Amino acid sequence: MSNEEGIAGGAGMEGAAGGAGKTERTYVVQSGDTLSKIAKQYYGDANKYMDIFNANKDKLSDPDKIQVGQELIIP
Repeated sequence: MSNEEGIAGGAGMEGAAGGAGKTERTYVVQSGDTLSKIAKQYYGDANKYMDIFNANKDKLSDPDKIQVGQELIIP
């Protein structure tokens, strides 16, 4: 049996296996995105953008400078 139709997803969203009960997702930056906008989408709170920034310090040097096509970890 397959339940693929019951799995919800959106543009740029991808699931990834995490360790010990921790879910780690990835998101591909789309045109017009900001970390605040992504935080609002995933957490319901734009002010949590620093959680995303801190999880991606290896790729980002400034939370205001993200590039279309960048793959970000969503903790």
